[in-house]
Amino acid sequence: MKVVLFCGGLGTRIRDYSENIPKPMIPVGQQPILWHVMQYYSQYGHRDFVLCLGYKANTIKEFFLNWRQSTYSDCIISDSGRKVEFLGEGLPDWRVTLVDTGIWRNIGQRLLAVREHVKNEEMFLANYSDGLSDAPLPQMIDMLKSSGKTGCFLAIRPPLTFHLVEFDGQGDVKRLRASADSDIWINAGYFVFTSRIFDYIKEGEELVIEPFQRLIDAGELIAYRHDGFFRAMDTLKDKQILEDMVERGHMPWQPKLSRQEQPPLEAAQ
Repeated sequence: MKVVLFCGGLGTRIRDYSENIPKPMIPVGQQPILWHVMQYYSQYGHRDFVLCLGYKANTIKEFFLNWRQSTYSDCIISDSGRKVEFLGEGLPDWRVTLVDTGIWRNIGQRLLAVREHVKNEEMFLANYSDGLSDAPLPQMIDMLKSSGKTGCFLAIRPPLTFHLVEFDGQGDVKRLRASADSDIWINAGYFVFTSRIFDYIKEGEELVIEPFQRLIDAGELIAYRHDGFFRAMDTLKDKQILEDMVERGHMPWQPKLSRQEQPPLEAAQ
């Protein structure tokens, strides 16, 4: 199943870092966060990617064009460099389509821009390129298949702690509740779509606004509620938390890839 990844944003909330490189290429450990997202899908057998590029698109293109196993894998070199023996797992067998969808396009426009690349797919996956999760992807896919609907997305609890205020009819405070005690869920991406999604998107529209509202009105949108791990890299603090997890070898988004098995893939600087 093809995977469309949106890689064109400016990363304004982590701008101190992303002014030099595009946000998907910001390293988490030794690898860019984009690599971690792609590894998540790869472990489930989805290795055909369509990357919607934008800001500093050339940096992401150069990363994949210069991707050589001799550079990114542990190896033994002998015979004056003429013989190279690679150690451990090889590099992922990925097919990567790189499409420059422009700097100022929104997510809906980027998806329309790569429609031709998923035209033969009855179902395809899509996601942002800056959020990591241990969501059970096969269950999400099966959930959409069995429902017969057009789209599914991952719903998570708000990652921030805050208090909800309820008022009465006169404007007096009626109740304060911690966000953890409420039934609030937010969109975290990890979309699963059938090809019918393009019937609901018009040019210039943001994916999760007008098109999603049409899906809701038609009863064609469902969500998979996930209480497990999810963290988006929106700020430098988020980056540090994810890097600390990688340093400890605790990567719930890649349960099949132990710390010892990780190829030392360096992020492009």
